[in-house]
Amino acid sequence: MPDQTTRRAWLLTAIQRESGPITTQRAAQLLATTTWSCHRNTARKELRSLSQRGLLRPVDVDGRRTYHPARGHR
Repeated sequence: MPDQTTRRAWLLTAIQRESGPITTQRAAQLLATTTWSCHRNTARKELRSLSQRGLLRPVDVDGRRTYHPARGHR
């Protein structure tokens, strides 16, 4: 059976392996290594969706948003 991993699930797993905060740029770089088509806006929407589901925690510093894995989801 083919792997049914979604882009969003793959991104969450990749973020959980990272050691620091994730920016939209970093998320786009991670997704660029996959077969899924990804642009900066797509990465931003995926991060926002993961945050709304409680899987990522957004942090705003100096007007820039970064994301961290939510507690208990690492």
